[in-house]
Amino acid sequence: MALLTPEDLANMTNALIENDRLITELTGLSLAGLCRDIYKTAPKNEKIGIIPITAGGGIIGSFSESLLFTARHFGMDGFITKNTDVAGYYEAVMKGADIILMADDLAYIAQNLRNGKISHNQICTGRIYAEILCRAKSDGGKGAAGKKADGANDGDNEVLVIGLGKVGTPALETFIKGGQDVYVFDVDSNRVDEIVSKYPVKKYDPAGSKTFLKIFEATPCAGTIPEKCLLQGSMISTPGIPCCISDELIEKYGVRVVQEPLGIGTLSMLYGVFDEVKG
Repeated sequence: MALLTPEDLANMTNALIENDRLITELTGLSLAGLCRDIYKTAPKNEKIGIIPITAGGGIIGSFSESLLFTARHFGMDGFITKNTDVAGYYEAVMKGADIILMADDLAYIAQNLRNGKISHNQICTGRIYAEILCRAKSDGGKGAAGKKADGANDGDNEVLVIGLGKVGTPALETFIKGGQDVYVFDVDSNRVDEIVSKYPVKKYDPAGSKTFLKIFEATPCAGTIPEKCLLQGSMISTPGIPCCISDELIEKYGVRVVQEPLGIGTLSMLYGVFDEVKG
């Protein structure tokens, strides 16, 4: 996946709020409710310390502020350290942080200092975006126009996964666990062969006529969703930046797209390190 830029995060707050609404519409659960149901955990007044990291490409403008917004938006207490790197980690601990959020060019993690849990953004992002589609309530392919699309099946559990990297692979594992019939595609045909040999999935043929109500996309490229695979009312769940589908296709097919650059994956990470709910 591509590294985020300040431009990617410019509208992050509105995007998080709008996507939370869409997730609730699709699954019947808010984003926080979905995370709680997936991880069987819940927040308990943890204080979140956000540490700016200068390693690699350096600090991304508004990245830490976006994390703080996410924490506070979902009712958590948090702060950004004045210091960076190791000094920032020390500052966070001394200020009583229960959970640390920090990222460099290679990893973005959440670490719970109280229970020892640690989570990785790529894994948690793949999981939450896949779970959204697993739990999405299909309209039987009728879409916004209320007319059943050709090739659509009631209760369709087929899903197309595009991009088989460090986010796409945890996603397809989630789809398999969720009982979905998974088709996969990647520009690297060797990677596709590797995945098909390891998992109970099928190759997607771009030259074929297969259509999908559910599509997961995790690439750093625009326009990766071919029109020929869309149905009226198709649902796309994509953490990829830039967007994988054009506005014209979204409007033409009434596509519902879950896409937001940072907050959804961050909340999934946090629930991944919270304490389990008893009973």
